[in-house]
Amino acid sequence: MDDVRGYHAVAEGTSATEIGFALMSELLPVLVEKSIQIAWDFLERSGEIIDPGDASRFLLRNIDDMARAGERRPLMLANNAINAYRRYKRLLAA
Repeated sequence: MDDVRGYHAVAEGTSATEIGFALMSELLPVLVEKSIQIAWDFLERSGEIIDPGDASRFLLRNIDDMARAGERRPLMLANNAINAYRRYKRLLAA
């Protein structure tokens, strides 16, 4: 019973938004890392990575931006980053 009362005291002082934000911010690096790895593996297997440094910077920036905008599905992040990387490479080649 004391544990329940203690929990309520903490819960009353901490908003649900603060708790949710803390959980999301802890998971964001893991989400970004997993999504980058998925995109990297695909692009590497398909032979589309010419400059690894450029590719890693592009994928990190792209996936991080989408994740911070609210996307939380790793496959969606990876697929969007792959498509964006392909567009980026086409623009560089033109």
